[in-house]
Amino acid sequence: MEFSQYDVNALMQITTRPNLVFTEGHGMWLTDNNGKRYLDYLQGWAVNCLGHSPQCVVDAITSQAGKLLNPSPAFYNEPSIVLASLLTANSVFDRVFFANSGAEANEGAIKLARKWGKVNKNAAGENRYEIITFNHAFHGRTLATMSASGKTGWDTMFAPQVPGFLKAELNDIASVERLITDKTVAVMLEPVQGESGVIPATREFMQALRALTKQRNMLLIVDEVQAGMGRTGELFAYQLSNIEPDIMTLGKGIGGGVPLAALLAREEISVFEPGEQGGTYNGNPVMTAVGIAVLSELLKPGFLQSVKDKGAYMRAELLKLSEKHGLDGERGEGLLRALKLGKDIGPKIVEMARDMEPVGLLLNSPRPDLLRFMPSLTVSKEEIDQMVNMLSEVLTKLGH
Repeated sequence: MEFSQYDVNALMQITTRPNLVFTEGHGMWLTDNNGKRYLDYLQGWAVNCLGHSPQCVVDAITSQAGKLLNPSPAFYNEPSIVLASLLTANSVFDRVFFANSGAEANEGAIKLARKWGKVNKNAAGENRYEIITFNHAFHGRTLATMSASGKTGWDTMFAPQVPGFLKAELNDIASVERLITDKTVAVMLEPVQGESGVIPATREFMQALRALTKQRNMLLIVDEVQAGMGRTGELFAYQLSNIEPDIMTLGKGIGGGVPLAALLAREEISVFEPGEQGGTYNGNPVMTAVGIAVLSELLKPGFLQSVKDKGAYMRAELLKLSEKHGLDGERGEGLLRALKLGKDIGPKIVEMARDMEPVGLLLNSPRPDLLRFMPSLTVSKEEIDQMVNMLSEVLTKLGH
């Protein structure tokens, strides 16, 4: 079907899209309405952790959809209980609230921290509600999560902001200490800042942050919407630093392509009372059945080690590419990586790679001087080699 035959004007214009419609996807590959195939290094922005349409996800949806779609969150359902138990058994957390998106999970984390700050008041008997977040952070697109984020321009886009979010600098513990007041209840961060260009928090910073928050009776919240669920080579990114946070949020990869997110907390932090938190679809049995299938794959012997191995392989190949074309190197954790271009050619590379023939390459440039790679955790070394070779071809055409 020709693109001109699609009435795309029925969709609200929220982003600039190329004139193609994807109709099918398997593993690392997408196919468009003209039958052209693309090697996909976006994977829905780190959503499809097992690739496009993995059989375990298809089977989970099909099986659960034939049993029970939505009994309402006023009742228990089996898949949500099983997935919550799997998550707590494999983390430091005791309680789980399921949501539909990472932004919704982060909104819940903010609410939970503020509720905990009402229960654990300061010395003057006042509520604590301020949360220290970080410049260049990304926590979602609700009003509160946009206010918590540190993206340039977001403070005025839908002003006024939700108050109570102070911005520190990642990997600078002194910048956090300077912002602490008697109203501070928590520090919230991404263990790897994704949207700002794949900037990992150092092990030393994460450990210092945990020590500081404990010392000052504050919560530590890790937003693992992008970096969690095996993406870094550990099941959860906080495990890289050998710390125990108080609250964690998950999204993207936990659903393997379907809308699923989670807010996890330790028992003593779980202070919500009935009526304070909810959602029509929280713990939906179809979505949580998919979550079980995804997490079960990640927990199979050798899976996470394979992510570490392929992450190391991709790092080595990107460094070779960088040296060959005179770029500025790479950074990241596991299979969340970035190539530093040294100049603002990212958007042009994205366009040229997509338009390659006979197959295209889908890349992401969150900043004009950088490319971000978010492949399926099941990506093969051959598919890494193919991506690097295709990217090298584009760079050569650009005169690099």
